[in-house]
Amino acid sequence: MAARLRERHPRLTVSVQEAGVPESFDLLFEGEIDLAVVEATPHNPPLSDTRYDQQPLLDDPFDLVVPADHPLADRGRVDLADAAHEDWIAPFADSPCRTHVMSACGAAGFTPGVVHHARDWNVTAHLVAHRLGVALIPRLAHLTPNLPITRVRCAGDPHRKLLTCTRNGGHERPAIAAALSALRDLAPTAVA
Repeated sequence: MAARLRERHPRLTVSVQEAGVPESFDLLFEGEIDLAVVEATPHNPPLSDTRYDQQPLLDDPFDLVVPADHPLADRGRVDLADAAHEDWIAPFADSPCRTHVMSACGAAGFTPGVVHHARDWNVTAHLVAHRLGVALIPRLAHLTPNLPITRVRCAGDPHRKLLTCTRNGGHERPAIAAALSALRDLAPTAVA
C-alpha cells in the first residue's frame, strides 16, 4: 500500500511504522502518526471516543493451518470442532489475535489445547510444518512459501476486524484522505 500511495502521490511523504494496537492509539494521540490500521479488540477506545475516528476497513478471515498431509488438509472447508482434539499453536495472551482464536474455538464448542505459543505468524507456520500442532492464522498473514502446510477455510468464517484510525477530523486532511482512499481500494482484494 505504501508503494502504491507513493506512486500515486510522489510529493507525499510515506513512512510505515509497526506498532501494537494500544501503542498505535498512543502514537495517534501524541501526533507521532496520522493514520493507523488496527485490529478491533475489546481494549480499543470505544468508537464513541471523540479523540479518534475509527472506521471499518475489512474483515480478515482466519484459516485453519495444518500440515500438508493432515487428514483435514484435503477439505475445502472445515468445522473447527473437527480440530478440537488436536494440539494447538496460539498467540501469546497479550496478542489481540489470541482473543479471536479462543473465541472462534469457543464458538465451535471447545477450548483448544494450546501446547505452543508464538508471536509471529511465520513461526507459527513453521511449528505447524513440523507437526507440532494446528493453528488459526489470518488470511492476510504472508507465510513462508513452500512450507508443507495447508490453509483450510473455516465454517462460520471466524475473522478479525481491521479498522482505520485517525485523530478526530484527520480524515479531512488531503494526505490522510489519499492514504485512506488507497487502503479502501486495496481492501476488497486483500483477503480474496
